[in-house]
Amino acid sequence: MPVNGPSRDPRTHLPAAIAAAAASDDSDTALEAILAAGVAAFSPTAAAIFLSDPDRPGLALAASHGIEEGSPLIADAQDPDHPFSEAATGRSAVFDREATAASGGSFVGAYLPLVVASGGVEAVLGSIGMVWPSPHPLLDEDREALSALASLAALAVDRARLASTASERSEWFERMAHTDPLTGIANERTVSRILELELARAGRQGSELSLAMFDVDDFRATNAQGGHVAGDEVLRQVAAVLAESVRLVDTVGRIGGDEFVLVAPGSAGAMVARRVLEGIAALPAVAGRTVSVSAGVARFPADGADSEALIAAATAALARARAEGAGSVADTPEPVAGT
Repeated sequence: MPVNGPSRDPRTHLPAAIAAAAASDDSDTALEAILAAGVAAFSPTAAAIFLSDPDRPGLALAASHGIEEGSPLIADAQDPDHPFSEAATGRSAVFDREATAASGGSFVGAYLPLVVASGGVEAVLGSIGMVWPSPHPLLDEDREALSALASLAALAVDRARLASTASERSEWFERMAHTDPLTGIANERTVSRILELELARAGRQGSELSLAMFDVDDFRATNAQGGHVAGDEVLRQVAAVLAESVRLVDTVGRIGGDEFVLVAPGSAGAMVARRVLEGIAALPAVAGRTVSVSAGVARFPADGADSEALIAAATAALARARAEGAGSVADTPEPVAGT
């Protein structure tokens, strides 16, 4: 029987660790529970779990027992020769490691890597370690239980990281579904949905809503002279000015090749459109050509009672602006024939 060790099989504590790990998808909570089960099973003087950080070198303390805040262990564990680092980089358990404490006493430790395998490839996520006053020999069942705890800790970390990756990927797909990949602003589908929502809100509240349509002047000439690289640069710059010029309540999007739109609650659409045009006028030339846009503005309910009518009114206003010359704004569309 191990000196100063538990009087019963340490494997009896594994079910509690497994249950705790299964009940939480947060790695910090799971690792604390796993380490607590290990402490209950082995009664170490101190214990810790260190994790490898995917974004930076070294090990980060994830859970601990019997380690005071500010302990040099956190810094010492970064040393490649330290048993925590040795277990992680060597991918093998380090048992019966003797060392001398700062107080002058000696202790013995066990350190194991946290290893997961996927597609036949093993990855080390960190290490777990426990120390006891020396001497403290470990029986086979002790080593078996420690190995099981290390495997469980590795699975808990891997599960949490997979969940985080899945969440980030889901957010990325969600963002891509709603944004224009070239400019990063809203795409046509998103703008259409927001326009319908804002129209419904304005109808309920008896308020106004502005819709501004923007078209890049002589965009085909820019593409012909500078190529698609120059054209894409113009679109990105125009989108950036749009995004920087509007209010928090406004929505800007790209709805066509060189067509942009602004959905602005209230009656300030023309004012915002002019601010956009001023910002674009200050842009540097692209492929030797000055960047400018024309804009047409329509208002709900004066110029249209639904999205289709409002878009038609804004499009008509845009046609007037383009006829007036590059960099113009028209905010009162001409009457539609027959009305």
